[in-house]
Amino acid sequence: MSKKRGLSLDEKREKMLQIFYDSQDFFLLKELEKSGPKKGVISQSVKDVIQSLVDDDLVFKDKIGTSVYFWSLPSTAGNQLRNVYSRLESDLKSSKKRHAELIDQCNALKKGREDSDERDEALAELKAIELKHNELKDEVAQYADNDPAAFEAMKKEIEVAHSAANRWTDNIFTVRQWCANNFPQAKEQLENLYNEIGITEDFDYLEMAPVPLSSAGD
Repeated sequence: MSKKRGLSLDEKREKMLQIFYDSQDFFLLKELEKSGPKKGVISQSVKDVIQSLVDDDLVFKDKIGTSVYFWSLPSTAGNQLRNVYSRLESDLKSSKKRHAELIDQCNALKKGREDSDERDEALAELKAIELKHNELKDEVAQYADNDPAAFEAMKKEIEVAHSAANRWTDNIFTVRQWCANNFPQAKEQLENLYNEIGITEDFDYLEMAPVPLSSAGD
C-alpha cells in the first residue's frame, strides 16, 4: 500500500486559513496547534505556517495582555488581491507618465541639432570617445567578474529577489484557490478579473537558472 502524500506548504496555508474563515474567531497559537491536525496539518508545522501567513498579511496577530491572538476574515484575502492590483495599477500609471516625460525631453533635445560640418565632427569625436570608454569598461568588467565577493553578493541579491517573487506567487495561488473553493458560481467572473490584472494561464513560479561556477573567477 502506497504511503499517503503529505500536504504542500500551499495546501497547509489554505487549510489553516479555512479554520479562521469558518469560525471568524480569535485564536491562541496553542489552539491553532490543536485545530491544525483536524485539517490534516500536523501540530509541529502549524507555527511556521501561521507565521508565513502573517508575513504575507493574510493573517493578523495582536498582543492582548500577555497573550498573542491570531485572526483573519474571508475579506482579508480579497483585500490582499485588490491591494496587489492597486499597487500594480499605480506602478503602470507611473511608468506611463515617465514614458511621456522622456518623449517630451527627447523631442526638446532634437531642437537645434540640425546637420552641419561642426556637428558631424563633434559626433565623430564623441563616437571615438565612446569606443575608448567601452574598451576600458570591458577591461574593468573582466576584473570585476573574477571578484569572489562581488560574485557572492550578486548571487545573494538574485536569491532574495527570486524568493520574494515566488512568495507573492504563493499568495496569489492561495487567494485563487480560496476564491475557487468558496465562489464556484463566480468562476467566469473571477477568470476575467485575473486576466485583467495579468494573471493568465501561463502565470507560474519563477525558475532560477544556475549561475556558472566560472563566473566566480579562476
